[in-house]
Amino acid sequence: MPQILVVKTSSLGDVVHQMPAMSDVRHRFPDAKLTWIVEEAFAPLARLHPGVNEVVAVSTRRWRSQLFQGGTWREFAAFRAKVRAIAAETVIDTQGLLRSALIARLAAGTRHGYDRTSIREPIASRFYDVTHNVARDQHAVTRNRLLTGLSLGYRPDEAIDYGLVRPVQADVRPYALLQHGTSRAAKEWREVDWIGVGKWVAGRGLEVVLPWGNERERLRCARLAAAIPGSRILERQPLDATAQVIAGATLVIGVDTGLLHLAAAYGVPLVAIFLATDPGLTGPVGSGSITVLGGKGAYPSFVTVTETLERQQSLSV
Repeated sequence: MPQILVVKTSSLGDVVHQMPAMSDVRHRFPDAKLTWIVEEAFAPLARLHPGVNEVVAVSTRRWRSQLFQGGTWREFAAFRAKVRAIAAETVIDTQGLLRSALIARLAAGTRHGYDRTSIREPIASRFYDVTHNVARDQHAVTRNRLLTGLSLGYRPDEAIDYGLVRPVQADVRPYALLQHGTSRAAKEWREVDWIGVGKWVAGRGLEVVLPWGNERERLRCARLAAAIPGSRILERQPLDATAQVIAGATLVIGVDTGLLHLAAAYGVPLVAIFLATDPGLTGPVGSGSITVLGGKGAYPSFVTVTETLERQQSLSV
Protein backbone atom coordinates (compact mmCIF):
# COMPACT_ATOMS: atom_id res chain seq x y z
CA MET A 1 0.00 0.00 0.00
CA PRO A 2 1.57 3.35 -1.04
CA GLN A 3 2.28 5.80 1.78
CA ILE A 4 1.83 9.44 0.72
CA LEU A 5 2.43 12.44 2.97
CA VAL A 6 1.25 15.95 2.04
CA VAL A 7 2.40 19.13 3.80
CA LYS A 8 -0.06 22.01 3.54
CA THR A 9 -0.23 23.70 6.90
CA SER A 10 -2.18 26.94 6.52
CA SER A 11 -4.05 29.19 6.16
CA LEU A 12 -7.76 28.38 6.03
CA GLY A 13 -8.20 29.22 2.35
CA ASP A 14 -4.98 27.39 1.44
CA VAL A 15 -6.22 24.29 3.26
CA VAL A 16 -9.49 24.35 1.32
CA HIS A 17 -7.55 24.86 -1.92
CA GLN A 18 -5.58 21.69 -1.15
CA MET A 19 -8.68 19.48 -0.91
CA PRO A 20 -9.13 18.83 -4.66
CA ALA A 21 -5.54 17.55 -4.82
CA MET A 22 -6.33 15.12 -1.99
CA SER A 23 -9.38 13.92 -3.93
CA ASP A 24 -7.19 13.40 -7.00
CA VAL A 25 -4.78 11.25 -5.01
CA ARG A 26 -7.58 9.14 -3.57
CA HIS A 27 -9.12 8.58 -7.03
CA ARG A 28 -5.75 7.59 -8.54
CA PHE A 29 -4.53 5.51 -5.61
CA PRO A 30 -7.59 4.08 -3.84
CA ASP A 31 -5.48 1.82 -1.62
CA ALA A 32 -2.90 4.44 -0.57
CA LYS A 33 -2.50 5.67 2.96
CA LEU A 34 -2.81 9.43 2.63
CA THR A 35 -1.57 11.59 5.50
CA TRP A 36 -1.91 15.37 5.75
CA ILE A 37 0.22 17.65 7.96
CA VAL A 38 -1.73 20.81 8.78
CA GLU A 39 -1.65 23.59 11.37
CA GLU A 40 -3.57 22.58 14.51
CA ALA A 41 -6.23 25.29 14.04
CA PHE A 42 -7.20 23.81 10.67
CA ALA A 43 -6.94 20.11 11.53
CA PRO A 44 -10.73 19.78 12.12
CA LEU A 45 -11.27 21.08 8.59
CA ALA A 46 -8.75 18.69 7.02
CA ARG A 47 -10.44 15.79 8.81
CA LEU A 48 -13.67 16.52 6.94
CA HIS A 49 -12.09 15.18 3.74
CA PRO A 50 -13.16 11.52 3.46
CA GLY A 51 -10.13 10.54 1.37
CA VAL A 52 -7.56 11.44 4.02
CA ASN A 53 -6.56 8.58 6.29
CA GLU A 54 -4.69 10.57 8.93
CA VAL A 55 -4.31 14.23 9.83
CA VAL A 56 -1.20 15.20 11.79
CA ALA A 57 -1.47 18.57 13.51
CA VAL A 58 1.55 20.85 13.71
CA SER A 59 1.69 23.88 16.01
CA THR A 60 4.27 26.19 14.45
CA ARG A 61 2.21 29.33 15.09
CA ARG A 62 1.87 28.57 18.78
CA TRP A 63 5.45 27.31 19.09
CA ARG A 64 6.84 30.57 17.72
CA SER A 65 5.11 32.52 20.49
CA GLN A 66 6.29 30.07 23.19
CA LEU A 67 9.77 29.34 21.90
CA PHE A 68 11.54 29.44 25.27
CA GLN A 69 9.13 27.19 27.12
CA GLY A 70 10.18 23.61 27.80
CA GLY A 71 6.80 22.26 26.78
CA THR A 72 7.24 23.67 23.29
CA TRP A 73 10.38 21.63 22.65
CA ARG A 74 8.81 18.49 24.06
CA GLU A 75 5.85 18.97 21.72
CA PHE A 76 8.19 19.48 18.79
CA ALA A 77 10.14 16.34 19.65
CA ALA A 78 6.92 14.33 19.77
CA PHE A 79 5.81 15.82 16.44
CA ARG A 80 9.16 15.01 14.80
CA ALA A 81 8.99 11.42 16.04
CA LYS A 82 5.44 11.06 14.71
CA VAL A 83 6.38 12.39 11.27
CA ARG A 84 9.42 10.11 11.03
CA ALA A 85 7.29 7.12 12.00
CA ILE A 86 4.92 7.66 9.04
CA ALA A 87 7.48 6.05 6.68
CA ALA A 88 6.03 7.73 3.61
CA GLU A 89 7.34 6.78 0.18
CA THR A 90 6.43 10.17 -1.30
CA VAL A 91 6.37 13.50 0.55
CA ILE A 92 4.79 16.52 -1.19
CA ASP A 93 5.09 20.09 0.10
CA THR A 94 2.46 22.19 -1.67
CA GLN A 95 2.91 25.13 0.72
CA GLY A 96 6.20 26.29 -0.75
CA LEU A 97 7.60 28.02 2.32
CA LEU A 98 10.86 27.46 4.19
CA ARG A 99 8.82 26.44 7.22
CA SER A 100 6.87 23.78 5.33
CA ALA A 101 10.00 22.55 3.51
CA LEU A 102 11.72 21.97 6.84
CA ILE A 103 8.69 20.01 8.03
CA ALA A 104 8.84 17.89 4.87
CA ARG A 105 12.54 17.35 5.55
CA LEU A 106 11.68 15.62 8.83
CA ALA A 107 9.88 12.86 6.95
CA ALA A 108 11.25 9.74 5.33
CA GLY A 109 10.69 9.23 1.62
CA THR A 110 11.35 11.22 -1.54
CA ARG A 111 10.49 14.87 -0.96
CA HIS A 112 8.83 16.83 -3.77
CA GLY A 113 8.13 20.56 -4.10
CA TYR A 114 8.10 23.55 -6.42
CA ASP A 115 11.34 24.57 -8.14
CA ARG A 116 12.88 27.94 -7.31
CA THR A 117 11.08 29.71 -10.19
CA SER A 118 7.68 28.38 -9.06
CA ILE A 119 7.88 28.74 -5.30
CA ARG A 120 6.93 31.54 -2.91
CA GLU A 121 10.19 31.30 -0.95
CA PRO A 122 12.96 30.14 -3.34
CA ILE A 123 15.29 28.98 -0.57
CA ALA A 124 12.75 26.30 0.32
CA SER A 125 13.37 24.47 -2.97
CA ARG A 126 16.84 23.46 -1.73
CA PHE A 127 15.29 21.08 0.79
CA TYR A 128 13.45 18.89 -1.73
CA ASP A 129 14.83 15.80 -3.46
CA VAL A 130 12.77 16.48 -6.60
CA THR A 131 11.49 19.85 -7.77
CA HIS A 132 8.80 20.64 -10.33
CA ASN A 133 8.00 23.70 -12.40
CA VAL A 134 4.41 24.89 -11.97
CA ALA A 135 3.60 28.34 -13.33
CA ARG A 136 2.81 30.89 -10.65
CA ASP A 137 0.15 32.68 -12.71
CA GLN A 138 -2.29 29.80 -12.22
CA HIS A 139 -4.99 29.52 -9.58
CA ALA A 140 -3.91 28.04 -6.24
CA VAL A 141 -6.18 25.00 -6.68
CA THR A 142 -4.60 24.28 -10.06
CA ARG A 143 -1.07 24.69 -8.71
CA ASN A 144 -1.73 22.30 -5.83
CA ARG A 145 -3.24 19.71 -8.14
CA LEU A 146 -0.48 19.96 -10.73
CA LEU A 147 2.35 19.70 -8.19
CA THR A 148 0.69 16.72 -6.52
CA GLY A 149 0.14 15.02 -9.88
CA LEU A 150 3.72 15.65 -11.05
CA SER A 151 5.01 14.21 -7.78
CA LEU A 152 2.96 11.04 -8.20
CA GLY A 153 3.14 10.62 -11.97
CA TYR A 154 -0.29 11.63 -13.23
CA ARG A 155 -2.05 14.67 -14.71
CA PRO A 156 -5.24 15.83 -12.95
CA ASP A 157 -8.58 15.77 -14.72
CA GLU A 158 -10.38 19.03 -15.42
CA ALA A 159 -13.18 18.38 -12.92
CA ILE A 160 -12.59 19.77 -9.43
CA ASP A 161 -13.69 17.57 -6.52
CA TYR A 162 -13.22 18.94 -2.99
CA GLY A 163 -14.41 15.68 -1.46
CA LEU A 164 -17.03 17.45 0.66
CA VAL A 165 -20.74 16.60 0.59
CA ARG A 166 -23.51 19.01 1.60
CA PRO A 167 -25.66 17.63 4.42
CA VAL A 168 -29.40 17.17 3.92
CA GLN A 169 -31.24 19.91 5.82
CA ALA A 170 -34.56 18.92 7.35
CA ASP A 171 -37.02 21.34 8.96
CA VAL A 172 -34.52 24.20 8.92
CA ARG A 173 -35.54 27.70 7.90
CA PRO A 174 -33.55 28.70 4.78
CA TYR A 175 -30.77 31.12 5.60
CA ALA A 176 -28.09 33.25 4.00
CA LEU A 177 -24.66 33.53 5.55
CA LEU A 178 -22.95 36.94 5.39
CA GLN A 179 -19.20 36.38 5.76
CA HIS A 180 -18.06 39.87 6.67
CA GLY A 181 -14.84 39.05 8.56
CA THR A 182 -11.48 38.92 6.82
CA SER A 183 -7.79 39.08 7.65
CA ARG A 184 -7.02 42.61 6.42
CA ALA A 185 -8.85 45.91 6.64
CA ALA A 186 -8.27 46.49 2.92
CA LYS A 187 -10.46 43.47 2.16
CA GLU A 188 -13.40 44.65 4.28
CA TRP A 189 -16.72 45.80 2.84
CA ARG A 190 -18.36 48.83 4.42
CA GLU A 191 -20.98 48.14 7.07
CA VAL A 192 -23.54 50.22 5.21
CA ASP A 193 -23.22 47.77 2.30
CA TRP A 194 -23.59 44.74 4.57
CA ILE A 195 -26.71 46.29 6.06
CA GLY A 196 -28.10 47.05 2.61
CA VAL A 197 -27.58 43.55 1.27
CA GLY A 198 -28.75 42.02 4.56
CA LYS A 199 -32.05 43.89 4.44
CA TRP A 200 -32.51 42.87 0.81
CA VAL A 201 -31.88 39.19 1.60
CA ALA A 202 -34.17 39.28 4.65
CA GLY A 203 -36.87 40.81 2.48
CA ARG A 204 -36.72 37.69 0.27
CA GLY A 205 -37.60 35.43 3.18
CA LEU A 206 -34.15 34.19 4.18
CA GLU A 207 -32.84 34.40 7.70
CA VAL A 208 -29.57 36.35 7.79
CA VAL A 209 -26.82 34.55 9.77
CA LEU A 210 -23.72 36.45 10.88
CA PRO A 211 -20.56 34.52 11.85
CA TRP A 212 -17.57 35.97 13.69
CA GLY A 213 -14.07 34.88 14.68
CA ASN A 214 -12.64 37.61 16.94
CA GLU A 215 -13.82 40.42 19.19
CA ARG A 216 -13.73 43.05 16.45
CA GLU A 217 -15.92 40.89 14.23
CA ARG A 218 -18.27 40.12 17.12
CA LEU A 219 -18.86 43.82 17.69
CA ARG A 220 -19.49 44.32 13.99
CA CYS A 221 -22.00 41.45 14.12
CA ALA A 222 -23.86 43.24 16.91
CA ARG A 223 -24.12 46.41 14.84
CA LEU A 224 -25.23 44.55 11.73
CA ALA A 225 -27.78 42.46 13.63
CA ALA A 226 -29.28 45.60 15.14
CA ALA A 227 -29.87 47.00 11.65
CA ILE A 228 -30.95 43.84 9.76
CA PRO A 229 -34.43 42.60 10.75
CA GLY A 230 -34.60 39.04 12.02
CA SER A 231 -30.86 38.39 11.69
CA ARG A 232 -28.98 35.98 13.93
CA ILE A 233 -25.43 36.05 15.24
CA LEU A 234 -23.82 32.63 14.94
CA GLU A 235 -22.19 31.40 18.12
CA ARG A 236 -18.45 30.90 17.91
CA GLN A 237 -17.78 27.20 17.41
CA PRO A 238 -15.15 24.76 16.12
CA LEU A 239 -14.18 25.10 12.48
CA ASP A 240 -15.74 21.81 11.42
CA ALA A 241 -19.08 22.87 12.95
CA THR A 242 -18.89 26.22 11.16
CA ALA A 243 -18.23 24.33 7.93
CA GLN A 244 -21.50 22.46 8.38
CA VAL A 245 -23.38 25.74 8.86
CA ILE A 246 -21.85 27.04 5.63
CA ALA A 247 -22.75 23.81 3.83
CA GLY A 248 -26.40 24.14 4.86
CA ALA A 249 -26.85 27.72 3.66
CA THR A 250 -29.10 28.66 0.78
CA LEU A 251 -26.76 31.50 -0.14
CA VAL A 252 -23.38 32.82 0.98
CA ILE A 253 -22.22 36.40 0.42
CA GLY A 254 -18.69 37.15 1.54
CA VAL A 255 -15.47 39.05 1.15
CA ASP A 256 -12.07 37.46 0.52
CA THR A 257 -11.77 35.05 3.43
CA GLY A 258 -11.05 31.39 3.97
CA LEU A 259 -14.65 30.64 4.88
CA LEU A 260 -15.69 31.87 1.44
CA HIS A 261 -13.72 29.02 -0.14
CA LEU A 262 -15.57 26.52 2.03
CA ALA A 263 -18.84 27.69 0.49
CA ALA A 264 -17.36 27.09 -2.96
CA ALA A 265 -16.09 23.68 -1.88
CA TYR A 266 -19.58 22.64 -0.79
CA GLY A 267 -21.18 24.01 -3.94
CA VAL A 268 -23.30 26.57 -2.07
CA PRO A 269 -24.54 29.46 -4.27
CA LEU A 270 -22.02 32.20 -3.64
CA VAL A 271 -21.37 35.88 -4.27
CA ALA A 272 -17.75 36.84 -3.60
CA ILE A 273 -16.74 40.46 -3.10
CA PHE A 274 -13.09 41.20 -3.82
CA LEU A 275 -11.63 44.59 -2.97
CA ALA A 276 -7.85 44.30 -2.63
CA THR A 277 -6.76 40.97 -4.09
CA ASP A 278 -6.78 39.19 -7.45
CA PRO A 279 -9.61 36.65 -7.64
CA GLY A 280 -7.96 35.07 -10.67
CA LEU A 281 -5.27 33.54 -8.44
CA THR A 282 -7.08 32.86 -5.17
CA GLY A 283 -10.77 33.43 -5.85
CA PRO A 284 -13.44 30.80 -5.16
CA VAL A 285 -13.75 27.95 -7.66
CA GLY A 286 -16.12 25.02 -7.61
CA SER A 287 -19.10 23.31 -9.19
CA GLY A 288 -21.80 25.55 -7.72
CA SER A 289 -23.06 28.99 -8.73
CA ILE A 290 -20.21 31.45 -8.09
CA THR A 291 -20.27 35.16 -8.88
CA VAL A 292 -17.18 37.26 -8.26
CA LEU A 293 -17.58 41.03 -8.05
CA GLY A 294 -14.91 43.70 -7.70
CA GLY A 295 -11.17 43.19 -7.62
CA LYS A 296 -8.11 45.36 -7.09
CA GLY A 297 -9.17 48.99 -7.33
CA ALA A 298 -12.87 48.16 -7.78
CA TYR A 299 -15.57 48.58 -5.14
CA PRO A 300 -18.99 47.01 -5.80
CA SER A 301 -21.79 48.45 -3.67
CA PHE A 302 -24.61 46.42 -2.16
CA VAL A 303 -26.80 47.65 -5.02
CA THR A 304 -24.49 45.87 -7.47
CA VAL A 305 -24.75 42.69 -5.41
CA THR A 306 -28.53 42.74 -5.14
CA GLU A 307 -28.97 43.56 -8.83
CA THR A 308 -26.72 40.60 -9.64
CA LEU A 309 -28.78 38.28 -7.46
CA GLU A 310 -32.01 39.52 -9.01
CA ARG A 311 -30.70 38.78 -12.50
CA GLN A 312 -29.63 35.30 -11.46
CA GLN A 313 -32.81 34.63 -9.51
CA SER A 314 -30.59 32.75 -7.06
CA LEU A 315 -32.98 32.88 -4.12
CA SER A 316 -35.67 30.26 -3.94
CA VAL A 317 -37.22 29.85 -0.51
